[in-house]
Amino acid sequence: MQNSTIASVTAYECLDSRGFPTVAATVVLQDGTQGTAMVPSGASTGEYEALELRDGDNERYLGKGVLKAVENIKEKIAPVVAGSDVLELAALDRKLIDLDGTEMKSRLGANAILGVSLAAAHAGANYLNIPLFRYIGGANARRLPVPLVNIINGGAHAANLLDFQEFMIVPHVSSTFFENIRCASEVFHALKKNLKKKGLSTGIGDEGGFAPDLAGPTEALEALVESIADAGYQPGDDVSIALDVAASEFYDEAKNKYVFKKSTKEEFSAADLVDLYAGWASKYPLVSIEDGLDENDWDGWRLMTEKIGGTVQLVGDDLFVTNVKRLADGIQQGVGNAILIKLNQIGTVTETLEAINLAHENGYRSILSHRSGETEDTSIADLAVGTGAGQIKTGSVCRSERTAKYNRLLWIETFLAGSSICENPFS
Repeated sequence: MQNSTIASVTAYECLDSRGFPTVAATVVLQDGTQGTAMVPSGASTGEYEALELRDGDNERYLGKGVLKAVENIKEKIAPVVAGSDVLELAALDRKLIDLDGTEMKSRLGANAILGVSLAAAHAGANYLNIPLFRYIGGANARRLPVPLVNIINGGAHAANLLDFQEFMIVPHVSSTFFENIRCASEVFHALKKNLKKKGLSTGIGDEGGFAPDLAGPTEALEALVESIADAGYQPGDDVSIALDVAASEFYDEAKNKYVFKKSTKEEFSAADLVDLYAGWASKYPLVSIEDGLDENDWDGWRLMTEKIGGTVQLVGDDLFVTNVKRLADGIQQGVGNAILIKLNQIGTVTETLEAINLAHENGYRSILSHRSGETEDTSIADLAVGTGAGQIKTGSVCRSERTAKYNRLLWIETFLAGSSICENPFS
C-alpha cells in the first residue's frame, strides 16, 4: 500500500468569523502525513449553490450546527475514501461526488464533501513537501493576484443603509503584491480618517470593511476616490474601484424591479441599473461589477454585457456559482466576462479547477473569493497563485480571517524570491 493513500479521516465543528459553526476535516495518510481544511460559509448565497448542510436543531447554535455534516464525514465518507491515493485528487473527488449522488450535494452536504476534498489536497501537498500552490499549479505557478479589497460593507454584510454589498479598491500601483497590499492598507486608513472627520461610523461589517450610513452608492464611490487621493495615490492610474452589487438581494420578483430596500426605496428596471453603472464607469475608475443584476435575469445580463462589457469586468457570482454548466450557458449566451470562484459553491477542489479552466479557455477572467463567514484557512490564496487567476477577493485589510489570506500571499511572494509576477489585469 502506498504511503500517499488515506488511512483515516476525522472531522469536527469549528467556528467561523460570525461565531457560527462550520466543518473542519483532517485527512491522515498511511505514512502519518496530514492535511486539514476548514470550510467557509456565505450569508448572501445564490439559489443554485451546492447545499450547505445545517442541523436545524434550534437548541444548538440557533439551528446552525453542522453535526450532521461532521457525522457524514466520519460515518459515510471516511470508509469509502480509505485507501484512496490523495495524489489522484480528481479520482478521489469523483468518489465523493458519486457517493453523494445528487446535483446539489444535498445528501452529504457540500460542506462535508469540500472539507474532505480540500483536506486531501493539503495532505497531498504535505506528502510531497511542497506548498499547496505548487501542488495545484506545478513549478511554473508564480502569478500573484491583484486584490479586490472590500473597504466599505453594505447589503447583507452590514447593518447600514447601503443596498450594495461591497465597495472595493483594486490596488495595482506595483508589480509586487507587497506594495499593492501596502497601498490598500494606506487607503483603508485614509478612509477611516475621512469617515471620522464626517462624524460617520468606523464600525466594521462581516468582511472587515467600514459600515457607515452613507446616503447611497454614489456617496460611497466619492468616499473611495477621495480616500485614494488622500492616501497619495492616483485614482485609476494606481488604484481602481470594484463593486459587488449582489443585486439578487434586492430584486423584487413580483414587481420585476430592483428596489433599494435598505435606503431610498427607489425602483429600477434592469435597463435603469445598467444605465446607472454606465454613468459611474464614465465618471469613476470603475473596473469591475459583480452580480450587477439578478441571478435569473439573463436578458438583463445580456444587455449589461452588450452595453459595458467591453470596458468593465462583469463578474458572475450568484449567476455562475462556480458551476461549469451554468458558466457554459453564460459563455454560449455571451453573458458576463468573468466568474467569481468560491470552493463551497460547488463542493470539490476538482470541480473548482474545472470552472477556472473553462473560464480561462473562453477568455473569461476568474477571481478567487472568500465568503462572509470565513475561517483562518488560507487555501484560496494558494488556489489563486496555483491557477494563475490574477485576482482575489478576501475582504478588508483588518480581521484576521481576512488578513490570513493576505499574509499567506506575502509568504508565497517571499518564497518565490523574486520570480513572482503581479500584473494589473485591467491595464
